Order: sequence, then C-alpha cells, then structure tokens
Amino acid sequence: MTSPHLVIDGHNDLPIAFYELCEYDLDAHDLSGSVPQLHTDLPRLRAGNVGGQFWSLWVPQDEHAVRRTFEQLDFVHQLVARFPDALQLATTADDVEAAIKAGKVASLMGMEGGHSIGESLGVLRTMRTLGVRYMTLTHNNNVSWADSATDEPVLGGLNDFGEQVVREMNRIGMLVDLSHVSADTMRHALRVTSAPVIFSHSSARAVCDVPRNAPDDVLETLAGNEGVCMVTFVPYFVSQQYVDWTAAVQENADYDEPKPAVTMADVVEHLEHVREVAGIDHIGLGGDYDGVPETPVDLPDVSSYPRLFEALAERKWSDEDLDKLAGGNILRVLRAADDVAV
Repeated sequence: MTSPHLVIDGHNDLPIAFYELCEYDLDAHDLSGSVPQLHTDLPRLRAGNVGGQFWSLWVPQDEHAVRRTFEQLDFVHQLVARFPDALQLATTADDVEAAIKAGKVASLMGMEGGHSIGESLGVLRTMRTLGVRYMTLTHNNNVSWADSATDEPVLGGLNDFGEQVVREMNRIGMLVDLSHVSADTMRHALRVTSAPVIFSHSSARAVCDVPRNAPDDVLETLAGNEGVCMVTFVPYFVSQQYVDWTAAVQENADYDEPKPAVTMADVVEHLEHVREVAGIDHIGLGGDYDGVPETPVDLPDVSSYPRLFEALAERKWSDEDLDKLAGGNILRVLRAADDVAV
C-alpha cells in the first residue's frame, strides 16, 4: 500500500523507548533493520511515508530532569549521525523540505514537559539553540507555573512566570505545545501567545471526553490563532468505549466485559471533528508511537500512515486536504513562529 502524502508527525517517543530498551546503546539494536520491540525503526518509517518526525524528549519529572533531557537531545543527535543516509537533522521548515528532497527523514525535536527547563529561561534558550522546536508546557503533573490536564488545578492556567515562558518561546521561535495542559492553561496560553501554537498529540474532547483532549471552544480559538492540532492515536484518547471500559474495570475488579477494540475508525472520527470545528488548515498527526503500550489494532506502528490516508481518501478528503494534514499545516506553523521570533 502506498500513499503520495509524506507525513510530518508531531510526536514519537523513540528516545525514551530506546533508553528503556537498551539505555541508548545504538549497537544493541540496529534501527536500520527490524526492531519488533518498538513501534519505530527505519524500514517502517520508510513504509509509512514518514518524511519528518518530531522526536519527543521526555524524561521523568524529578531533580534530574534537565540533565536527562540533555541526554535525550544527545541521543537524537547520535541517532542522526549513526544513520546519515536515512535521517537528517532539521530545525526549520526549509530544513524539513531539504531533507525530504534528499530522500531522508527530517528529524526535529520537541521537549515534552516544562519540567525539562528547571524553571530557567536560560535552559529554555539553550534548548532552542541546540535545535529543540517545541515545548509541551506540562506533562502529566503540574509545574510551578502551569496546570496540567491530569493533575489537580492550582493556578487556573498560567502564573506570571508561565506567561513569561510563553512570551520567551514566541521570541526565540519555539512552538508552544498545549498537549497535556489543562483546558484553562490552553485558553490562557492562547490569550498570551503572539505566534501559532500546536497540540503535538491530542484529539477532540467532544468525541472522547478525557482532559487530555481539546474542547471545541479551544479548537475554535486555535483556528483564529492559526495553530494546528495534531491528532493522536492513543486508544484512551480516541475511544469513549475504551475510556468507559477502563473506568468500569477500575471500579469493579470482577467486571468481565471484553476490552473494546480501538480502530482506525476512531481516529478518523477525531480527524473529521477537528476538521469541522477548527478547519482543514489547523489539523495534523501526532501518533505518539513508542509512547504508549497499545495502539489502534489497524494502526500498529509507524508504517500505518498510508492505511489512514487511504481511508480518508475513501471518505472524500481531497489531495489538497491530505497534503495539509500530512505536513503542510505544521510547516506553515514553523514558518510563522520564525516570522514572529526576533
């Protein structure tokens, strides 16, 4: 199965997955061949028509977070250096297009969680200098300056330093990523930012009611902001049946209904909803491969994107629509962020 649409995916957790597999030892598992323990290897990236990938820099939220984030950044550089015929480091939209033209996967980086800067704008700026193009303001827990989607709210959004972080990210051309933050933090950041924002791996709350997803009012505001919501494939974020089943199991140890299958059709429902609410110019893909234990049964790994594009084409998405979804929208956002930066 082939597709003419080259995907620029917003979120892949290969760095932490490779650390957990073999502590970043690129000699231990050859990513130029099959690595079945992972969702990602070079042959499957090629099979999936992946032209660009934001590699996620995620580390636990503890006193070692800044050091460990630098180690993950180093791993991405080592990964690209190990496979120069397949991967090429990219920090701008022009870099991405040059890598694709050279037949390589453009390798970008995004930090997942504001804890990775240790409350330091100097660390933030250094990460940007070293090639990091987005930062998710929080992960699963609050930081001192922003509320997370999956923690008890403290600030009701951002505090003064949080606003300062957003403005500094705008100034240096680092994309503000609103995945993982509370709805109030989403709204607050959208009021503060002077550049388009992204959701690197989130879906639609109206379709699957979990706090990790974006409410419709936020998606509407995102359109005015010129940002992009990169829809994710995570079963718990795309299937209300799966969410309800999980809650039932947690409440009743004797609950014996079978786990509902999560499929590509669930992902398509989110894509169509985000397109309807935010518009075709504000949608992308952020699979979250290698960041989750389960995937939709018919989207098992990074080779799966052509199957999704075929399904959307059957639903009358035009080639222009699919090009925007695949990568056109996120490239526009990268250029807009560079235009705002000083």
